[in-house]
Amino acid sequence: MTGVSRYVGGVLARRLAADPGVDRVIGVDVIPPPRDIGGAEFIRADIRNPMIGKVIAQGDVDTVVHANVIATPTFAGGRTPQKEINVIGTMQLLAACQKASSVKRLVVKSTAAVYGSTPRDPAMFTEEMSAKRLPSSGFGKDSIEVEGYVRGFARRRPDAEILTLRFANIIGPRIRTSITDYFNLPVIPVPLGYDARMQFVHEDDAIAALARGVTGSATGVINVAGDGVLTVMQAASIARRPFVMVPMAAAGTIGGLGKRFGLADFSPDQMSFLAFGRGMDTTAMRESFGFTPSFSTRAAFEDFARTVSPVYPSLDAVSGAVGGMVGAAQQILGRRPARGKR
Repeated sequence: MTGVSRYVGGVLARRLAADPGVDRVIGVDVIPPPRDIGGAEFIRADIRNPMIGKVIAQGDVDTVVHANVIATPTFAGGRTPQKEINVIGTMQLLAACQKASSVKRLVVKSTAAVYGSTPRDPAMFTEEMSAKRLPSSGFGKDSIEVEGYVRGFARRRPDAEILTLRFANIIGPRIRTSITDYFNLPVIPVPLGYDARMQFVHEDDAIAALARGVTGSATGVINVAGDGVLTVMQAASIARRPFVMVPMAAAGTIGGLGKRFGLADFSPDQMSFLAFGRGMDTTAMRESFGFTPSFSTRAAFEDFARTVSPVYPSLDAVSGAVGGMVGAAQQILGRRPARGKR
């Protein structure tokens, strides 16, 4: 199992190690897990290195869980190492799986970000649909490449069972992601004229779905999300955060400012998500995969919101944040030539 030093991977490893139907769990990552992984064994290994093949071969591994596709550049030390871990790491891991005849099942933790976010999107994406406009950067682009390599592995190893779980934004009181950073901002920037629909899956449900995927027999691609949707402004209200409307043209700059000051880290595609949103159909999750989340989208977000300070920022802090956002917006809009001028 990859990615055991991150929250979902570590808790999943501990859960699987306690399962009487699982003989042995080997967790790999580049750094030791900060949390207890129970009876799981830890091997310090980099999936970008061909040595991962020796770990799989020597462990006589029959099931590989790839949970190490990193969503946020800051968690990997920057965009370059993030892409290397996500894309090159996946290539090396799948090459090792292809050579190991003991590997009979592969479970991949993927994301709804592969569907992108545009104003032309359907109300709900089914697993057979593809993005109207492919993500051009960041986590979404990496995840599309990862899924492409997984399909290639499926062609080369038709004997192996392959399950890809596309998760909505995972949220909860213990996990940290770019979306939790966003709703922890003292003032939430919302693209002017938009109030995007969002789906969430609770961290406990995400771990339960992965555990079911590992020990079950389902194959194919499955969307995983809690029931219902929330809009950005509804979520900001639940999190007890004020919001400010900013022109879409300024959203990228404001996202860059948040990244520069370590407040939040958003790629342009994530900013598009905050404008246009995304919805996934979860019929296959219930009917084919046999899984029903314990938390709805709203309940998952409310559980996360309990960890967000209920105290509004001071007036000075709000004024400063709003002033900075408005200034950034005016700077961008000021660069546009007036109509009729060249």
